[in-house]
Amino acid sequence: MHQSTDPYVRVRGAREHNLRGVDVDIPRDALTVFTGVSGSGKSSLAFGTLYAEAQRRYFESVAPYARRLIHQIGAPKVDSVTGLPPAVSLEQRRSTPGSRSSVGTVTLLSNSLRMLYSRAGAYPPGAERLDSDAFSPNTAAGACPSCHGIGRIHRTDEQLLVPDSDLSIRQGAIAAWPGAWQGKNLRDILEALGHDVDAPWRELPARDREWILFTEEQPVVTVHPVREAERIQRPYQGTYMSAHRYVMRTFADSKSASLRARAEKFLTDSPCPVCEGRRLRPEALAVTFAGRTIAELAAAPLTELDGVLASAPPGGEAARVLAEDLRARIAPVTELGLGYLSLDRTAPSLSAGELQRLRLATQLKSGLFGVVYVLDEPSAGLHPADTEALLTVLDRLKAAGNTVFVVEHDLDVVRHADWLVDVGPLAGEHGGRVLHSGPPAGLAEVAESATARHLFASPESPERPRPVREARGAVRLSGVDRHNLRGVTAEFPLGVFTAVTGVSGSGKSTLVGQALAGEVAGRLAEPGFPVRRLVEVDQKPIGRTPRSNLATYTGLFDVVRRLFTASEEARARGWKAGRFSFNVPGGRCETCQGEGFVSVELLFLPSTYAPCPQCGGARYNAETLQVRYEGLTIAEVLSLTVEAAAVFFAEVPAAARSLRALEDIGLGYLRLGQPATELSGGEAQRIKLATELQRLRRDHTLYLLDEPTTGLHPADVRVLLRQLHGLVEAGHSVVVVEHDMDVVAGADWVIDLGPGGGAEGGRVVASGTPSEVARTPGSRTAGYLARALGV
Repeated sequence: MHQSTDPYVRVRGAREHNLRGVDVDIPRDALTVFTGVSGSGKSSLAFGTLYAEAQRRYFESVAPYARRLIHQIGAPKVDSVTGLPPAVSLEQRRSTPGSRSSVGTVTLLSNSLRMLYSRAGAYPPGAERLDSDAFSPNTAAGACPSCHGIGRIHRTDEQLLVPDSDLSIRQGAIAAWPGAWQGKNLRDILEALGHDVDAPWRELPARDREWILFTEEQPVVTVHPVREAERIQRPYQGTYMSAHRYVMRTFADSKSASLRARAEKFLTDSPCPVCEGRRLRPEALAVTFAGRTIAELAAAPLTELDGVLASAPPGGEAARVLAEDLRARIAPVTELGLGYLSLDRTAPSLSAGELQRLRLATQLKSGLFGVVYVLDEPSAGLHPADTEALLTVLDRLKAAGNTVFVVEHDLDVVRHADWLVDVGPLAGEHGGRVLHSGPPAGLAEVAESATARHLFASPESPERPRPVREARGAVRLSGVDRHNLRGVTAEFPLGVFTAVTGVSGSGKSTLVGQALAGEVAGRLAEPGFPVRRLVEVDQKPIGRTPRSNLATYTGLFDVVRRLFTASEEARARGWKAGRFSFNVPGGRCETCQGEGFVSVELLFLPSTYAPCPQCGGARYNAETLQVRYEGLTIAEVLSLTVEAAAVFFAEVPAAARSLRALEDIGLGYLRLGQPATELSGGEAQRIKLATELQRLRRDHTLYLLDEPTTGLHPADVRVLLRQLHGLVEAGHSVVVVEHDMDVVAGADWVIDLGPGGGAEGGRVVASGTPSEVARTPGSRTAGYLARALGV
């Protein structure tokens, strides 16, 4: 059939990652959902093959000199793909956006609002008209010169730097100074400068105290150190740095997260006194529209901003056109349930689901026709009530003449599909096959599909919840006043499984991740406090480079290297554990520096990665690979799956415990050396949890998890829940922020926030057992929870 009249995208011989020469036909102009357990290969098909091929073809049409300027992804491993239109990808980006990125910059709404103020704002008499850049805190023309457009400044004072004024400098009065040698060095320099380092701090003259803590001078003096008797004492030239200067420099420049966190303890964070936290120069803040400054409108929820624009008095053609454009851009954002956000809300404070929906709203406004949209779990982080709005938007994209491919686990989205591509049956090397490609109803006939078992489960017979556990004490929060939480009081029972629910933006993560975590962390050392440890498990990557992997993160690699170091061959050569690390010179292959591959620059074609010609991808030099443990080289051990490694290391308790924890949580398909960059957020979170589970702690631990089921197939959710309930049975406490109603139905206690998002949320709507919350009028969660409970 001729390609232009063929209504299908036809894939032949897809071999990306674990795909096994997949052939599949998918209709255009339809909503197709790709399903399968985590790691089955569905993303490899949707993103790694279809989107990558569409991207490659687009770049083929770009002039060669321009192609050199674009970051290109390589060609996918596939024999052929026909009938594929241009594609737009909306992925769950795992990287953290910069602090200057905001809702306004992600949606491009900030550009339109700045233009509105520049062209149609009310200026003070005699004031010059400003360019739109003057209304941006991210440009030199607009940023407040005092805080550089951040809106907040960090300061310190004597009380923070010297918490105990009864101590002398020698006794450590200046708490902000670094520890170990560097702190002693600064003390010796002060002594050489003639200051009394043995008198109590409060007895030093005020002028000396001020100079020691805040001077910008950096005098160099000769120091004659007094050290232990057996050590050689040579004079040296020492440079003084004030405590204030040290703290500010460490906070601004240090690459060490722990050093930055320590420096932050000696700083106060307060609104900039010049711009009062509004981030802009005075001349920009003097311009108004509808009686409000741009800072006031940027801080208002989008629903309120839309109302202001709708009721603003007509102010000429420019004002009308710009206001209409802004309202047209706001409409899809509010339709996706994000009307509670403000333009100045920083992007790092948004969930991955909120960020993806903002980008989706921007695509809706673009009005493209005839393209393929490839979406990565758009329901992630969505309350069931918000998922209904998402389905409406996906239908609108399809109705506009587009093809929509969605990688998804939410069964409501799966049921809504026109076409289903189910990949499996299991994960990793046990997956990579297309089990079904056709209308959803046809999946019922596929016996080996894990998706079918959950999609067609009888709603009349949900799993009966086990008896609710009795709490053993509680952590009570009162008067919580943060973000949209206003004087909230909440009680978290201990020794049970607690689920915190509510629509997007209702304040769940603020209550759990900030208020509860902060309260518990501050009281861990308090005598009689029932919680002895706090563990927060989020979905941030376990590493940002391919050098970080499953084995290094869990500590398993240390055990493996010790085993190789103890081998007869290694001992005969006098090798230490560092010899078996691919991150340091010695045992690694120096051609690829332990990466296992080399980048081949092809100028206007995408850079391609080839196995290292020296080590063939093994990452180690030939001499290191001569040493074997139980017949395998260190490179061969790293290529084992968790499942295979569990058998191989069955007699090594330290390794077996770690591998068993990973298997129990459903990650048996991952390779030990799998780079962190290849792992999904759900996989990263489960690796962190498995790392905790292998530690065999007996102290009462509080586990806080933020949407642990995100990115998990219902079959994987059951595996995860078995582990979480096991923690509670072992005497610990678990609190999850969760949208999956099946998880909530199996909890012992539920705290429901709302009733809406943003300013309309931030209150505890209901608190009690799942069945009690399911009967609460006014709760957006109640109806969906009742359905999950089968009542």
